[in-house]
Amino acid sequence: MTDFKKTNVFPRWANRLPLYILLGVVSVFLGAIFVFSYWLSPKNIDVGYAPEQPIPYSHKLHAGDLGIDCRYCHNSVETQASGGVPSVETCMNCHTHIKKDSPHIIKLQEHYVSGKPIEWVRVHQLPDYTYFNHSAHVNKGVGCVECHGRVDQMPVVHQVQPLSMGWCLECHRAPASHIRPKEHVTNMGWTTENREKLGQELVEVYQIRPREDCNTCHR
Repeated sequence: MTDFKKTNVFPRWANRLPLYILLGVVSVFLGAIFVFSYWLSPKNIDVGYAPEQPIPYSHKLHAGDLGIDCRYCHNSVETQASGGVPSVETCMNCHTHIKKDSPHIIKLQEHYVSGKPIEWVRVHQLPDYTYFNHSAHVNKGVGCVECHGRVDQMPVVHQVQPLSMGWCLECHRAPASHIRPKEHVTNMGWTTENREKLGQELVEVYQIRPREDCNTCHR
C-alpha cells in the first residue's frame, strides 16, 4: 500500500510563493508611484519645454538687448487674468520700418495684410481646471521672472518652473522671498541686499494674504 503521508505534491519553496507574489505586487505598486510622482511630474516633463514657433522671436534681443518692457507686448498683464499675446499690429508698430526685408518679417507682413492671426504655440500651459490671474500677482509685486525666469536672456523661450500645484503653494505659504517693489515687476535683473527682509515689509505694505483654499485656483 502506498504511504501518502510521505508523498509531497509541491516542492518546499512553493510554501513561500504567496510571499514572493505579495512582494512583487508591492514592488510594482511602489515603482508605479515613483514613476508618476517623480519622472512624470511637471518638474521633469514640463521644465525645459521650448516649442518651435511659427515665426522665430528672440526675447533676448527684444526684452534684453533692446530693453523693451514686457508690458508693451503683453499689455493686459496688469488688468486681466491673461498676460496677453501681442497682436500682429503690435509687432508691425516697429517692423513697418525695421528689418522689412527679413524673411521672417515678410511672413509677419503677410499676416498683417491678410488679417490672419499668428498661431503662436503656448509655452506655459496650465490645465483647464486651473485658474491663474496675472494681474492679481503683478499688482502685488510678483515679478515676471518668478514664474518665467530670465526671459530677457532667452533667444528661445522655455519653461523654467514646473507650475505645479505644490510649487504654487510653496509661494503662497511663504511669499516674502518672491515679492519686490511694484515698479520693478518687469525688471528681470533687479536685486537687493536683503530680499527676505524687504519682502516681509512689502507683504505688509501691499497687504498680501495669499489664500490656500481649493476655490482660489480651481473654479
